[in-house]
Amino acid sequence: MFDDSRPIFQQLAERIEADILRGVYAEDEQVPSTNELAGFMRINPATAGKALNLLVDRGVIFKRRGIGMFVSPGARALIATERQEGFREHFVAPLLAEADTLGLTTQDVIRLIEKESEK
Repeated sequence: MFDDSRPIFQQLAERIEADILRGVYAEDEQVPSTNELAGFMRINPATAGKALNLLVDRGVIFKRRGIGMFVSPGARALIATERQEGFREHFVAPLLAEADTLGLTTQDVIRLIEKESEK
């Protein structure tokens, strides 16, 4: 369920973001409460609350006083943009740096990717 590499609240926040990207939670739709998340995930309610507050701080979800937490308008696009930038930074840039070291052109890299995707 969770791994030991990063704090649980960060992993839970990322899981909720992934659910938003996949359409499990639509914009303006309510997400599970702190207590629901804590019970389902078998974690401390404070940890679940920290995950939700992280998403509130980032503008992914918002609070409706007395009702609960809801997915913010534009949240899906925000998450996708952030993840695309992370993908570029952590995967594409190092790939291109290594390709340059090996003397591969961009077209060489594209051919390798196409060949790999055929498998």
